[in-house]
Amino acid sequence: MAFLELTQVAKSYRSDGGVTPVLRDINLSIEHGEFVAIVGFSGSGKTTLISLIAGLIAPDAGSIRLDGKPITGPGPDRGVVFQNYSLLPWLTVFDNVRLAVDQVCRGWSVERKRARVEEFLKLVNLSAAAGKRPRELSGGMRQRVSVARALAMDPQILLLDEPLGALDALTRATLQDEIERIWEQDRKTVVLITNDLDEALLLADRIIPLTAGPGATLGPSFVVNADRPRDRRALSKDPDLKHLRRDLTEWLLTVARGKPQKSHHPEPALVGT
Repeated sequence: MAFLELTQVAKSYRSDGGVTPVLRDINLSIEHGEFVAIVGFSGSGKTTLISLIAGLIAPDAGSIRLDGKPITGPGPDRGVVFQNYSLLPWLTVFDNVRLAVDQVCRGWSVERKRARVEEFLKLVNLSAAAGKRPRELSGGMRQRVSVARALAMDPQILLLDEPLGALDALTRATLQDEIERIWEQDRKTVVLITNDLDEALLLADRIIPLTAGPGATLGPSFVVNADRPRDRRALSKDPDLKHLRRDLTEWLLTVARGKPQKSHHPEPALVGT
């Protein structure tokens, strides 16, 4: 059994205008320690998918299991990092992270909790900013706080919902490197939602596209067989990665034009070698 498994998952939203299908026939299997990127156009249901895995919303049909157990709501076994940081503005960096530690480490001493917060602030290079409030930080630093908060909970899986989408190119590249470094150190299972193919190629073991919405479903897996750590300069030079990027782009553009696709299964369909 896969570590994370979604089986025939579907989700629709209801409004005064009726029912809008968002996701359908979602079948996804992710192994322990795997880094998987989900890519797709705006409106294809990427955030809905990550919210389902996080337990923030419930599917209309199908099942979602983590380590064999059904997901029925939010839990500390899933750490979530959103694009909008979701920090409490009246708390310091230290206290924003400690809030998460307090939730999952009840019964620990104050000293032990403090040490855990300091450990993860150091991991994201924010020890010197521990006493600052979110308004005093850059966008990249705020996102580092969000990552530290999620990791300090020691989740079984890390869910990243376009966490770098609002950042400038230089800051985004820096945090991509940080995510790669942290993943190499701990090898947690990661699901990354992104609309940036180069980001997915840089970070992921597998890339899975979503078809266009409404009623989107998953396409085939594109396996990234490239040594780590990866050099982003190689993305434009390595012939295999260039070929893989071209195949991904063509697949997404074909879907956008409304042409039928045969595979909706997560098994590898195209492999970069």
